[in-house]
Amino acid sequence: MDWQAFLLTLKLAALTTAILLAVCIPLAAWLALGRSRALAFVEAAATLPLVLPPTVLGFFLLVLLGPRTAVGRGIAALIGHPLAFSFDGLVVGSAIYSLPFALQPLVAGFRAVPAPLLDASRMLGASSARMVRTILVPLARPTLIVAIVLSFLHTVGEFGVVLMLGGDIPGATRTLSILLYNQVENFDYAAATRTAEMLIVFSLAALVLIYSRMRGSTSRGQIGAIEERPRG
Repeated sequence: MDWQAFLLTLKLAALTTAILLAVCIPLAAWLALGRSRALAFVEAAATLPLVLPPTVLGFFLLVLLGPRTAVGRGIAALIGHPLAFSFDGLVVGSAIYSLPFALQPLVAGFRAVPAPLLDASRMLGASSARMVRTILVPLARPTLIVAIVLSFLHTVGEFGVVLMLGGDIPGATRTLSILLYNQVENFDYAAATRTAEMLIVFSLAALVLIYSRMRGSTSRGQIGAIEERPRG
């Protein structure tokens, strides 16, 4: 096992997930509570990475963040190196590619919050930030967990964007998916099997955690509804 690639993958997934939470919680609240027609375009643009081939997204990010564009040169001057073929570039690409996997569960969870609660908080003078912090996030906690786990696992399993944007630099951009590709390309099927099995077990365990927590939350909600039912 290439532990360097393993730790790099976990680091990439953790940073990407943290960035997505910071971006997607306010964005999801805006999409769920807003009434502007322009929000349909914003939501469509944010969901676009879900339907684009990863290599297409990776290619455009490689061009945009490379030294041949003003954006790429500006970023390189700001941080001291180009984003293309660097770990920082992988974080940017991963955050964009995994954006729908964090955003969509949060939007669905926020939209499921009862409207009377939100109306009452507005009447009491609560700001939008306070509504998100005290109402939306606590009531949509199961979907928040889903967003966290899906973002993390999707980043762990990335291949196309990682390959196009980061290449295969040991210790810098070589993730587990790139390692698996190299092992297959070198006909090292025994090592490839171990890498693939680890990814499967890790992903399955995380998904079991999601569904067990969701089923537990649903069961507790049903029990609470039965207990609160008026007795005649």
